[in-house]
Amino acid sequence: MTLEFRTWLFCIVIILVIFLILVDISKVEEEIGIPEGRDSREGVVSSLQSKSSRDTAADKESTSRTGVSDSNSSIVPAAPEWRFNKDLSISIRKNILKFLDAERDISVLKGNVQPGDIIHYVFDRERTMNISENLYRLLPSSPPLKKQHFKRCAIVGNSGILLNSGCGAEIDSHDFVIRCNLAVVEEYSRDVGLRTGLVTMNPSVVQRAFEDLVSEAWREKLLKRLRGLSGSVLWIPAFMSKGGEDRVECVNDLILKHHLDVQTAFPSLRLLHAVRGYWLTNKVLIKRPTTGLLMYTLATRFCDEIHLYGFWPFPQDQDGNPVKYHYYDSLTYEYTSQSSPHTMPLEFKTLSSLHQQGALKLHIGECDARL
Repeated sequence: MTLEFRTWLFCIVIILVIFLILVDISKVEEEIGIPEGRDSREGVVSSLQSKSSRDTAADKESTSRTGVSDSNSSIVPAAPEWRFNKDLSISIRKNILKFLDAERDISVLKGNVQPGDIIHYVFDRERTMNISENLYRLLPSSPPLKKQHFKRCAIVGNSGILLNSGCGAEIDSHDFVIRCNLAVVEEYSRDVGLRTGLVTMNPSVVQRAFEDLVSEAWREKLLKRLRGLSGSVLWIPAFMSKGGEDRVECVNDLILKHHLDVQTAFPSLRLLHAVRGYWLTNKVLIKRPTTGLLMYTLATRFCDEIHLYGFWPFPQDQDGNPVKYHYYDSLTYEYTSQSSPHTMPLEFKTLSSLHQQGALKLHIGECDARL
């Protein structure tokens, strides 16, 4: 086989692969009703991060002095000024589909693995875990949100900015509600609502919120919270890093032993890197995406209009009042710490830019009590 022939063959294979990828994206777009239009990159790249990158240094200095960036006082326009930008929302969805398809990547499926298979952790490739029998039993056979689409979705973060907001009824009025890290809802329903379509649960939540199930009382508390999900998707990132496998197994055991009505999902090994790749390509220089940013990125696949609540990575509100890190506990967090795996203020600035362009609605402050 001559060198020239091999070169032509290689080129043909590359062109075929690119064609198949484009066909796959087109099929997904057709399925969820994306119309033909201009490429999203032109609008998104130029506006998402250009201002943020210029302001980062100044904001850090201001934040260190006051606890909240000077620019945050007017970062979210008054509610009547916001208008949903459907074209931009569709463009962002199309662009994200070039990096991942949330319908497929939302969970590893039964057909992809077998009990005993070795999995390399996403953030620690040298360390491994085995697919246990219980975990395999809880893997979905098909994607949990396959062929589902919603007009209005709420993603509820856990910032103390939600306290005394009265946003519960407004949050529950959405077609689909996403929550983060198995946050408490019953005691705070006036501010955060009760409905849940999908809730995430990092393995560390078992240790932090349920004392590593050291007693029967803590097991019962977790069991009560899981029972309250009532058919919701429980999204457990089990393959991220070493150290949480025992906690995941405890939760799996509770679900199976008590026949709990939850749809478990375990995100694919490529998901987090694909999400980070999308934002980095759009010049949003994040480290590791937070759960909130992950959920927004995934939600663009399933939701037309996305509303964010409880997203506020600052120790004070716009009036200088103290804000808890979580609305439901006393945990503290250094938002601007260099050792943190997240870049929360930068993410917030990016989401604020998208809010101002109408791609999403970022809710800060009190909600309409009439709902």
